[in-house]
Amino acid sequence: MAETVDGKKDEADYKRLHSFPLIRHTDMPEEMRVETMELCVTACEKFATNNESAAKMIKESMDKKFGSSWHVVIGEGFGFEITHEVKNLLYMFFGGGLAVCVWKCS
Repeated sequence: MAETVDGKKDEADYKRLHSFPLIRHTDMPEEMRVETMELCVTACEKFATNNESAAKMIKESMDKKFGSSWHVVIGEGFGFEITHEVKNLLYMFFGGGLAVCVWKCS
C-alpha cells in the first residue's frame, strides 16, 4: 500500500517539475518565439487529451498571425527530419514527454 502512495506522489512531483515549456531548438526571433511558445502551452493545456485538436489550433493561429504554410506535430516518441524556412522553427517539450514541433515551409 505504501508503495502505491509513494508512486503516485513521485508521479505528481514529476508532472509538477515538468509542466514548464522546455525549448529544445529554435531559430525564431525572440518575439515570435515567445508568442509561439505561449500558444503551444495554451493549446496543449486546453486539449490535454487530444493532440490533433491542439495541433490544429496552433497551425490556424500561426497561419493567421505569421502567414500561411505552418506545420505542427505534437506527440511523444517521434523523430523527424524537415526542411523549413530560416528563422521559422520551434521544437519544444511540454509536460514532461510531450514534444511540439512548429515550422514553416512554402
